[in-house]
Amino acid sequence: MSQAYIIEVSDRTAGIVVSDNSGFCFFSSERAFDRLDGGYFGSARAAERAARALVDRRRQVRNQPAPTPSI
Repeated sequence: MSQAYIIEVSDRTAGIVVSDNSGFCFFSSERAFDRLDGGYFGSARAAERAARALVDRRRQVRNQPAPTPSI
């Protein structure tokens, strides 16, 4: 019997993971998590960590100062 879990990150539903013989397959529910769509993870917790890491990377990129143009 397969197991399914909802993955939530920062009050957003990132997607679901469904177990099969290969592990847990991620199905995104928001565009922001499409990079993980169809990916396999060893556990539901690993998929959640990957979704959180994706959000964290995007926050870091947004918070970086713009490069200073050289003259």
